Amino acid sequence: MKIINARLRHQDDLFTIYCAEGLIKTIEKQNSTTVDSAADIDANGHLLCAPFVEPHIHLDAIMTVGEPRWNQSGTLFEGIECWSERKPMLTTEDVQSRVRKAVQLLVSNGIQHIRTHIDVTDPDLTALKAIVALKSEFSAYIDLQVVAFPQEGIFSYPNGTGLMEQAVELGADVIGGIPHFEFTREYGVESMRWVMDFAKKHGKLVDVHCDEIDDEASRFLEVLATAALESGMGDKVTASHTTAMHSYNNAYCSKLFRLLKMSKINFVSCPTSNIHLQGRFDTLPKRRGITRIKELNEAGMNVALAQDSIQDPWYSLGNGKLIRELDFALHACHMMGYNDFNYGLDFITNNGAKVLNIQDNYGISEGKPANFIIVEGSNDIEVIRNQSDVLWSVRHGNVIVERQPSQLKHSMQI
Repeated sequence: MKIINARLRHQDDLFTIYCAEGLIKTIEKQNSTTVDSAADIDANGHLLCAPFVEPHIHLDAIMTVGEPRWNQSGTLFEGIECWSERKPMLTTEDVQSRVRKAVQLLVSNGIQHIRTHIDVTDPDLTALKAIVALKSEFSAYIDLQVVAFPQEGIFSYPNGTGLMEQAVELGADVIGGIPHFEFTREYGVESMRWVMDFAKKHGKLVDVHCDEIDDEASRFLEVLATAALESGMGDKVTASHTTAMHSYNNAYCSKLFRLLKMSKINFVSCPTSNIHLQGRFDTLPKRRGITRIKELNEAGMNVALAQDSIQDPWYSLGNGKLIRELDFALHACHMMGYNDFNYGLDFITNNGAKVLNIQDNYGISEGKPANFIIVEGSNDIEVIRNQSDVLWSVRHGNVIVERQPSQLKHSMQI
């Protein structure tokens, strides 16, 4: 495969990229704009970059909004109640049908790497079994990591630890947790120690729903970070949501950031879901509940963005576009400077790859897998400003998505 007239991130020149045997063989700077009928793709000056990474989504619940009822309060907790009522309705066919539609949507928007949290507080583990069985079917289009996620708690749900163990035996890649939803703080602390020991024993990554609440006293992040530091797991651990950090006082955060940097853990924020779910118990002013993305990023910690939910009990909208999450984050977190825009795509590309621990085989350089997307626009700023479409998605040297650039057919004559 030969791609011509491609822009690369933070480069002013045009490039030609040659791919063979599923790898990027050469990347060559062009002297001038080239018209070459032998090229497989003429990028026409658009941006070629690494594929988008979705590091946090719930495929088991996807597209179940309103089943069996709508989340009328809009709270995280009513969402969990609605989902607990929907879980008994799960079947293999139901789960796989919805997941196939969802993955098609995600792939069409340039995503090639997905980490999905699957609820394992289900005695039958129906969704986990159904989704693990789809991994080989999806492999030509995506890499899929499955998190064993105990939605109703590890110690607060009957046989919670046993179900986590079964999930690993069935093929879960990542160990999850939800300490702020356990019955007591003691259970929450114990669950974080258990998760870290269990993951290390089985050689698994860790991704915890951590402090997804407006309670400024919810401080399980310090417990998770300390366990990650002491265990040496570090960058194999991710704290998702951490919305309580939005409400922490600055003196405490100053102390906390020292530990977080030492621990080397990753962070994932889900802007649209958390803007919607948080602050529901406030009058005015209402908190928006997004974690401190800007401050974490400026402190040198790895932060990625994710969609979390698409049309489920927690979030009734969603369209599979990670660039939408980036747009919300930049606005809500006051990241509207030149450098914020110029490196904005990192939040949905490189940073997500670090969360998934796939960075060694990810990116645009010679010898890396020929996995990339071409996005309408010449640089990060244009892509972000225009919320641009993915024109091509290429995986292992094969085109899996192709669409025409948007064109305006009629305009006012002034």
